[in-house]
Amino acid sequence: MSGGSHARRDGTTARVVGPARVAAEAATVAGRLRAGDVVVIDHLDLDRSSAEALLAARPAAVLNAARSSSGRYPNLGPQVLVAAGVLLVDDLGPDVLSVPDGHTLRVAGGAVYDGETLLAEGDVQTPESVAEAMAGARAGLATQLQAFAANGMEFLRDEQGLLLEGEGVPRLSTPVAGRPVLVVVAGAGTAQELAALRPFVREHRPVLIGVDGGADQLLAAGLRPDVVLGTLDQVSDRALTGGAELVVRVPPSGETPGIPRLQRLDRAYVTYRTGATAADAALLLADTQGAELVVGVGTRVGLLDLVDAGRDAMAGTVLTRLRVAATLVDAGALARLYRHRISTWQVLLLVVAALVALGVALAVTPAGQDLYAALGARLADVAGWVRGLVESS
Repeated sequence: MSGGSHARRDGTTARVVGPARVAAEAATVAGRLRAGDVVVIDHLDLDRSSAEALLAARPAAVLNAARSSSGRYPNLGPQVLVAAGVLLVDDLGPDVLSVPDGHTLRVAGGAVYDGETLLAEGDVQTPESVAEAMAGARAGLATQLQAFAANGMEFLRDEQGLLLEGEGVPRLSTPVAGRPVLVVVAGAGTAQELAALRPFVREHRPVLIGVDGGADQLLAAGLRPDVVLGTLDQVSDRALTGGAELVVRVPPSGETPGIPRLQRLDRAYVTYRTGATAADAALLLADTQGAELVVGVGTRVGLLDLVDAGRDAMAGTVLTRLRVAATLVDAGALARLYRHRISTWQVLLLVVAALVALGVALAVTPAGQDLYAALGARLADVAGWVRGLVESS
């Protein structure tokens, strides 16, 4: 069933009809969404990156079997969706997950119907309810930060070889040493950051690493990724078959949903075993292989962003950023500070343009016309003198 042609709002912002797209985690459904779909997930404490991945497809509604904000910490996903005008219904329970993918769902207030059958009822989130939940969740922030130390020690124990020596990082055929690298992560602000960095990309020709959906955002910006890294199950065929090196991140669980797809496409790949997130793994990959500068596009490092990523990811992200701190710069900061170079030919072009403008200005003034007449006479004298020398010889 086509998504965009069937979804519609019925009267108020709390009434939606559209085809269902069902998956437990937001990240696993984002790649197959179409505008107007009704997303059905079971995602406790919806984080900002997952919400932005959903929002990029412009869904009509997001139905969560779990609570989008449990109060454990101030997660940012609900705020992203509600601020964009997407209907978010929370705490619907597991029954809502039973709907077959593609079935038309009707959402009226907090009630979800499959045809005339009531599937579940939940809570419609509003800017006020999200703000209230965020305020209450800030009390849980201290607990999350206290857990950070323990998670950090666990991550360091498991990944010390990677962090300290670069063990397990695959070697790329793409030359990286001594070059700038852009690590592009999919997000709501990624397209704007890529546009702001276009002069830098044009003049410095950095290595372009697309992290899962970041590869498609590179293509949308008219740039071809050199490396695509991640699970690779939600990346477009165009990104996978465009000539980029493919690196499959293998988590501690060993799950690699993208590999069967790569085998069907007959694409070569290398594996990268790490408990770090795909974005952190890409930063470590670039730094370990000698990048001159690593630019994070679509990445965030604020305190709430770290907490929003979850306790496990928070520890890994902090330690990764400590490891690559000497070369890492944020895309927004680089765009504000960067001034593109003026090449020699551009300088010559400016000089020629200035001389042409001066010549035109002189030609339309009496003084300029007298000057041109005097120069013409002088040139005629020189030409006559040269001609006389030639004839006498």
